[in-house]
Amino acid sequence: MGPTYVNLDAGMQEAKLTEQPAPIDAARMMPPAVMAAAPEQIDKAVALLRDAKRPVILAGRVSRSEAAWAARIALAERLNARVVTDLKVAAAFPTDHPLHTGSPSMIAPVPDAAAALKEADVILSLDWVDVAGTLKHIGPTSARIIQVSVDHLIHRGWSMDYQGLPPVDVMLACEPDMAVPALLAALPAGKAATPSARKPNMPMPAGDKLMVDHLAVALRDALGSRPNALTHCSLSWNAETWSVRHPLDYLGTEGGGGIGAGPGVTVGAALALKGSGRMPVAVCGDGDFLMGVTALWTAVHYRIPLLIVVANNRSFFNDELHQERVARMRNRPAENRWVGQRISEPDIDLAAMARAQGAQAFGPVKAIGDLAATFAKAIAAVEAGHVAVVDVWVEPGYSAATTAVMTRKSE
Repeated sequence: MGPTYVNLDAGMQEAKLTEQPAPIDAARMMPPAVMAAAPEQIDKAVALLRDAKRPVILAGRVSRSEAAWAARIALAERLNARVVTDLKVAAAFPTDHPLHTGSPSMIAPVPDAAAALKEADVILSLDWVDVAGTLKHIGPTSARIIQVSVDHLIHRGWSMDYQGLPPVDVMLACEPDMAVPALLAALPAGKAATPSARKPNMPMPAGDKLMVDHLAVALRDALGSRPNALTHCSLSWNAETWSVRHPLDYLGTEGGGGIGAGPGVTVGAALALKGSGRMPVAVCGDGDFLMGVTALWTAVHYRIPLLIVVANNRSFFNDELHQERVARMRNRPAENRWVGQRISEPDIDLAAMARAQGAQAFGPVKAIGDLAATFAKAIAAVEAGHVAVVDVWVEPGYSAATTAVMTRKSE
């Protein structure tokens, strides 16, 4: 399921065949055998988990199987383990479950999740992205670590998809969907205590300045009970505002910290979701939208309905924070962080750019009170089979946790 690069020589593609290729017997093209963890490694993992007093599960890259989703919930409840999830990958665990700790984050665990990891005596990583990086963020830990992953198969090439090499006490060399049922079958029943972790507290943003949280709450309310899939979210996104209760509720985001993939990712996801009954919904930053806006033409041309909401702060704001960080490290004026990053004077008409691709577009929305009516019109357009874009002018800023990480000084 990893990235694939195929390169076919142009001359070979254009050359005339000297004879008809032999027919392919599809029955012989068997899929690769599913890897299972070694039984003795399962036994070691079970021994650690059975005796754990403060286990934590890092729920990372998993399948979209509803059965596997239920199995992960059962494992967390069996262990009474707190669970941490990540915005870089698709939904892995219900965020409103009592055992879910903190809100999903993009860069580093939020304080509640980091505290749970620091207190943990056993950490079970279900194909978490960059275990080594996460451990570096939380600082020294005495926890024993169980790693469920096949990342060792990609320890090659220039891309470093495997990230840093984490310390591991038990290695289950398989995918989480294979490991979780095996662990459940081997663990004694009846260990689970009443979950005590907090439930997410949906924030109700205050003030009259339009923030990303206002956008999220209004969008959530406008969608109501309609099944939807969040196909992308901006760096400014606060996951506390959006509960995840199903494997298709959130599809993840681009890897490698890339900007510009949001529109294209959403068009592809919307095509895959056709016939599912779910409305594809994306929240893109304005820089992200500007870099990939022409992908909307494809969605319009092939009649792929979707909704994109642009959290427009008129800036490449992630770079503003990066420049502030560098300025602090080098004792330069941090107030100059905006230079070369602001997208204003003149402001760009993002709705007009969307209309130029054939989409129905709304905005810019500049007042909190206008969000509900505008979202209602855009959702109706998508339900009628159109591509819809809503440009929402938000105040610059990320969550406190994200800002703290992005402006931290190097050690």
